[in-house]
Amino acid sequence: MKKLSEEQMNFFLKNGEFPAEVTAAAANTAVVLTQDWCPQWTMMKRYLPEITGAAVFFIEYNREPRADEYMRAKETLFGNDLIPYVRYYRNGAFAGDSNFVFKDNFLDFFKKSSD
Repeated sequence: MKKLSEEQMNFFLKNGEFPAEVTAAAANTAVVLTQDWCPQWTMMKRYLPEITGAAVFFIEYNREPRADEYMRAKETLFGNDLIPYVRYYRNGAFAGDSNFVFKDNFLDFFKKSSD
């Protein structure tokens, strides 16, 4: 699990999507946008490092200097004001999104994209 960099977040703000170095980091890639206090994120944060078969990036945007800007962009561009918000990419292409998901179902979101 890797934290999104300021440069990657700037790319997101400018382009409305994450750079290929993120979305195509692996055949299956997930990006989590959240806030550190969220109890559901706390649950996911415990199991995500154990996930094999996907690269996972995250940002706890409330801890960032541009928190309000990141949150507004997420809510406006992706139409989702819930946290954690997860975007799934398969071979670099957007495959779907969700909010909280249990460990046993996490990789299912990548399988759905290949149907």
